[in-house]
Amino acid sequence: MTIDGKALRMRRLSRTGDGRHLFVPLDHSVSDGPVSDRSRWDGLVRAIAGGGADALVVHKGRARTLNPSALGDCGLVVHLSASTAHAADTDAKVLVGDVDDALRLGADAVSVHVNVGSDTESRQLADLGLVAGACQRWGVPLLAMIYPRGPRIHDPRDVTLLRHAVNIAADLGADLVKTAVPAVPSRMSEVVESCPLPVLCAGGAPDARNLEASAAELMDAGCAGLAVGRRIFTSENPAVTVARLAAVVHAQNPAALSEPLLTTGVA
Repeated sequence: MTIDGKALRMRRLSRTGDGRHLFVPLDHSVSDGPVSDRSRWDGLVRAIAGGGADALVVHKGRARTLNPSALGDCGLVVHLSASTAHAADTDAKVLVGDVDDALRLGADAVSVHVNVGSDTESRQLADLGLVAGACQRWGVPLLAMIYPRGPRIHDPRDVTLLRHAVNIAADLGADLVKTAVPAVPSRMSEVVESCPLPVLCAGGAPDARNLEASAAELMDAGCAGLAVGRRIFTSENPAVTVARLAAVVHAQNPAALSEPLLTTGVA
């Protein structure tokens, strides 16, 4: 029997083996600034991994600071795209790493960000295709973080645009796709149904205070999982927040945990 490296790595991105995913992006440190002080970093990673997250998403340099014992069974996704909040064009993402970098770090997958409708869309699409080719050669899963964003986008949560975006990811070779939630979260089912890839939602429903309820609504709409970052690392108890979201994503019973999660943050 031939062992498929990509299939093995995909399996490690779903700790329960159900094909569902709770990813926690911590790549905000490039775009917006530190997510944690140095003294809290190891504890934050332990809380996220111990709470039941399926994978962390970090940049290659940050991955080198991870304590393997803190990561435990939690998967590692190395993010290859970057821009900062101070750029002339914040929608212009560039590649700052490659699949070789990620493999040397022991990553289970890589991710690439594309903003459809941005002034640099053509280059970002080319980058996604380039990375997809390398991922296919090396058997590495690719998460495409793809959003309608830019001067030609009037409504970044428009269902038609989201359907288009996730199918771009499929056509260019991604294995998973992360995108925004529609203005009406239940319409996420239309996005999911349009795409052959597992679809992950970014952050939860817009302006929702009850993160757990919005997560359940999105999973009921057929999503394969969630990618929640800021709402976790800014919460009072990241381990509990992750545990409750993991229970929703993996269809477990969270009743024994604490009160419903209330948040006004965004991922």
